[in-house]
Amino acid sequence: MKKLLCLTFCLLSFTAVKADEPQKFSPEKFLADMEQFITQEAKLTSDEASKFFPLLREMHAKQRVVYEKIKKECSQRPSNEDEIKKVVQKRDSYELELKVIQQTYHNKFFKVLQPSKVFDAIIAEDRFHRRAFRNWGHQRQGRPTSRK
Repeated sequence: MKKLLCLTFCLLSFTAVKADEPQKFSPEKFLADMEQFITQEAKLTSDEASKFFPLLREMHAKQRVVYEKIKKECSQRPSNEDEIKKVVQKRDSYELELKVIQQTYHNKFFKVLQPSKVFDAIIAEDRFHRRAFRNWGHQRQGRPTSRK
């Protein structure tokens, strides 16, 4: 009986420790969750979603290229003021490039969705990202993530 009780306690302890471990980030799950959230929030039909999400993924891919440029450009602080100024100006040009990409794709979205659904999808994506980052921050700090 003691062995059974000890074994049960060990299994419950292992399960509790395993449940407290942060989950590893899965880009595929993140993307699927985001698409599901946007679909629900913007009330997209399956036909609308099948036209919209390839464009959204294409936009994100182009934005990632620019984000990588920003990361590369700003990874080290230059040693003199002139070089720092050039890096800041280059970063500004990349930020403008991001906005041009976004504007271009928003116009493409209008070709496959009603403007109200484009608006709802943009707001839903923003909400999804804020919620995901908030939950990620809570996980890192050991807080529960059940807040909505």
